[in-house]
Amino acid sequence: MEPLWKLAYLLEPAPVTLILTAIAVTSGSAFRALNYGKEMEKNRDFSEASITLDRSQALMIPVMSSCSLLLMFYLFSSVSQLLTAFTAIASVSSLYFCISPYIANIRSNFGLTDPYVSNCCSKAFTRIQALILFLCFGIVVSWLISGHWILNNMLGISLCVAFVSHVRLPNIKICAMLLVCLFVYDIFWVFYSERFFGANVMVSVATQQASNPVHTVVNSLSLPGLQLITKKLELPVKIVFPRNLLGGVVPGYNAVDFMMLGLGDMAIPSMLLALVLSFDHRKSKDSVNPLDLQPSKGLKYIWYAVAGYSVGLVTALAAGILTHSPQPALLYLVPSTLGPIIVVSWRKKELAELWEGPTPDKIEKTHATEV
Repeated sequence: MEPLWKLAYLLEPAPVTLILTAIAVTSGSAFRALNYGKEMEKNRDFSEASITLDRSQALMIPVMSSCSLLLMFYLFSSVSQLLTAFTAIASVSSLYFCISPYIANIRSNFGLTDPYVSNCCSKAFTRIQALILFLCFGIVVSWLISGHWILNNMLGISLCVAFVSHVRLPNIKICAMLLVCLFVYDIFWVFYSERFFGANVMVSVATQQASNPVHTVVNSLSLPGLQLITKKLELPVKIVFPRNLLGGVVPGYNAVDFMMLGLGDMAIPSMLLALVLSFDHRKSKDSVNPLDLQPSKGLKYIWYAVAGYSVGLVTALAAGILTHSPQPALLYLVPSTLGPIIVVSWRKKELAELWEGPTPDKIEKTHATEV
């Protein structure tokens, strides 16, 4: 048993930054999902813009994730360039999705004109939208050239936000089913996969670097600037922070090592946060206000979920420090987020409503009230 004083390592800049970033991303993804849903409902094209998982789809996610994990474990070197190209395209789209609302808000506040300038793929683009798209493209190209960890984090965060906004859970019943299945999935692939496959499949896949297709093309064409392009890339399936961030170095580790957290360890809890935030919104006559903690209205479910996520994440990192071994984060995050929501909703006599989700009548009533 490692001495408990080593938990002071959690106060190093890298783990503190990782924890704060993960909390901000999960809560921010939930609020972005709520706002996006309201936008789509207002435009009456919600069903085309997102996917609401049913029971069979929720059960298939761990199965498909396991198949993808094995595919990347055995064939990563063969498909890494294809994965990098696909990730780059998806990242441009997700960055645009994350940035565009803020730019639109600035344009609205300052009354800026934004004329249409072109058509692309049967869709009209305004001048500002074209500039945002160009900016997103530039960020992705910069990542392909440099492979810098900050750019990697930007792309990973944008993918997480876009995923949570477009893939939704209808109720706590489906959510609990998905979380429990992923709970088992994470434990198996981290703790037991070595017995069956000769290596820790989850850790092996998470730490592999992909071949950079840009480096391959420039090298094959003998173009100048090859030395400026990174040969290997960390795919944005995780957020990473160097252990020597701001000069802090955890004893016993190489200063160039990185602390990491998988994208799924933010995206999956974010789906629960998005679900309870939507429930908070339906229960309130006013729009959800993050700072609204009036005793008369009671603490909103979103804050129980955020607090639970924070506790679970710190516990997972502490367990990793004490055991000197990789930890399946969902082992700690699922009970710490789902548990408080179920207990609190049961005490408030709202568990049945959360469990089954909103009825069509209530959804229509909410739409009519907002209109």
